[in-house]
Amino acid sequence: MAMATSLTAAIILLTGLFTANLEVTGAESVGVCYGMLGSNLPSKWEVIELCKSNNIKRMRLYDPNQAALEALKGSNIEVMLGVPNSDLQSVSNPSNAQSWVQRNVLTYWPSVRFRYIAVGNEVSPINDKSLSQYVLPALVNIFNAVRSAGLQDQIKVSTAIDMTLIGNSYPPSAGSFRGDVRSYLDPIIGHLAWAKTPLLANIYSYFSYIGNPRDISLAYALFTSPSPIVWDQGRGYQNLFDALLDALYSALENAGQSSLDVVVSESGWPSEGDFAASVDNARTYLTKLISHVQGGTPKRPGKAIETYLFALFDENQKTGAATEKHFGLFSPNKQPKYPLSFGGEKKKRDLISTEHNETISLKSDM
Repeated sequence: MAMATSLTAAIILLTGLFTANLEVTGAESVGVCYGMLGSNLPSKWEVIELCKSNNIKRMRLYDPNQAALEALKGSNIEVMLGVPNSDLQSVSNPSNAQSWVQRNVLTYWPSVRFRYIAVGNEVSPINDKSLSQYVLPALVNIFNAVRSAGLQDQIKVSTAIDMTLIGNSYPPSAGSFRGDVRSYLDPIIGHLAWAKTPLLANIYSYFSYIGNPRDISLAYALFTSPSPIVWDQGRGYQNLFDALLDALYSALENAGQSSLDVVVSESGWPSEGDFAASVDNARTYLTKLISHVQGGTPKRPGKAIETYLFALFDENQKTGAATEKHFGLFSPNKQPKYPLSFGGEKKKRDLISTEHNETISLKSDM
């Protein structure tokens, strides 16, 4: 009887540990975007403590906010640090780029674990030709500054694009960049391929869906379709996120850069402000996304998709569409808007102590 009890306990323990390990492994591929355009947000120190308590291990900062970087010291949170668009012209000068890296990166390294530097965000030669001319020299200069410090293997230097640079996205295998952005983009992705650095891409199923709700179903956008909606060269697409990301991979291949990886530097769903923006839809999308990115896309299966959820908080000072203010995972009072799990010790203990049938149920959900 004692042996049987011990064996049962061991099985439950091992099953729990295995499931917990899956949870943590998946969570490690997911980070959050920390935007600060709110008049009522917590202090930077409180924000970092909130992330630590929720086992959030990766964070995107859009600019080198000194208080945030100070709060990140010793946190073990990996950071994607932005060179804001307003700094691009300045750091297109090599000396200024060296100073920028010294001031905002080397001053904090290694107490702050920088993972990426994102040189510019959603710069487009279609909308802003005067700014786009600075992206490549700024990217190269920041890379050279990081390399001169011997950190090019630890800190990757890239830039973040949005999907407006894609000219064709359907079917995913026919993905291609717009003809009028190739002269801008080809040298950038060429440099990234040479430096073995992923391209950063902001991918929003929400905006694609509301732009074409006649042809795109809500279930396809929310990861809730029970079967593939699109078949493309033998690959079944059950959700829009995969289709968009694979269209980008196809565009990179068609531009001669098939080796380039993509990090999803933003993805999210608003809780209010426009058509299909609701708490229920946002909760479904975010929950499914966290689980889904553990497994890759039909075109590139079996490899976790590093993804950053947009955004940490609702930001009441954001301009543009009303939805822009309502992408937060947390309310400004630090209360979670949705029951999202990033793994962690509490989850491990819960899984280890749970009943065997509950553990199996959680495994099957993943």
